Amino acid sequence: MNTELQTKYDRLCRILAQMGDVVIGMSGGVDSVLLAKVAADVLGEKAVAVTADSPSLPRRELREAQELARQIGVRHIVIKTQEVSDPRYAANPVNRCYFCKTELFTHLEKLAGELGFRWIAYGENQDDDGDHRPGRQAAGEHGVRAPLKEAGLSKADIRALAEHFNLPVWNKPAFACLGSRFPYGSRITVEKLAQVEAAEEFLWQAGFRQFRVRHHDTIARIEVAPDDMPRLLDMAPQVVAHFRQLGYTYVTLDLAGYQRGSMNQAEPALIPIVNIPAGAGRK
Repeated sequence: MNTELQTKYDRLCRILAQMGDVVIGMSGGVDSVLLAKVAADVLGEKAVAVTADSPSLPRRELREAQELARQIGVRHIVIKTQEVSDPRYAANPVNRCYFCKTELFTHLEKLAGELGFRWIAYGENQDDDGDHRPGRQAAGEHGVRAPLKEAGLSKADIRALAEHFNLPVWNKPAFACLGSRFPYGSRITVEKLAQVEAAEEFLWQAGFRQFRVRHHDTIARIEVAPDDMPRLLDMAPQVVAHFRQLGYTYVTLDLAGYQRGSMNQAEPALIPIVNIPAGAGRK
């Protein structure tokens, strides 16, 4: 660990020690797993990691989160969230993540109160400032801390620390909930989420790791890393057959390749938004 990274890590440890207790939203990605690991090291039983289980989280991701919590030695709780039942979330506006995070943070607030804890935290980092993140508004309304960001840790720093601590997710590709596979304004349902999950699980089992299946009603638009395109085309008959069994009529390959947040490229004037009254997320 170089001097600069050591300084940031020490700062993170001090921040967590000063907090004294924390409930952490842990999705299973490298950011939240590293935060949970360091919090457990610093705070022991005063650190609790929570994973939200809902139809927007693939079963594989839930199992991985449970195994990671066991490996890092943090107390882990799985809660059920119902964001898909919220008509504002289901309408899939551009600020969809606000409603999902509001649901999550409301549950975490309740749990923190039951535990007698003061703080809630999540895995936002220094690099997230430039991203489209409506969930940040929900975090602000619920007083949720971002210790990684407060410590000045970038995504590269977090991956380096995770590798230093031998966390198996240190090089895990970025993952977003299954709701991100739908164009804004396209209604999200439990059935559609299950369809996308099954399609992506098929590609995972085939050995692909950086990909998305974008859901356009009867069309499945597959994004994979450019280097993986030849292999996907080689197995096109199997992919098409399986996806049609899942209910898709057309199965396409996006020649632009895998792109994080590709649904954000739509014409701004065509992207719907659900208005949020001032203070709507506050209790």
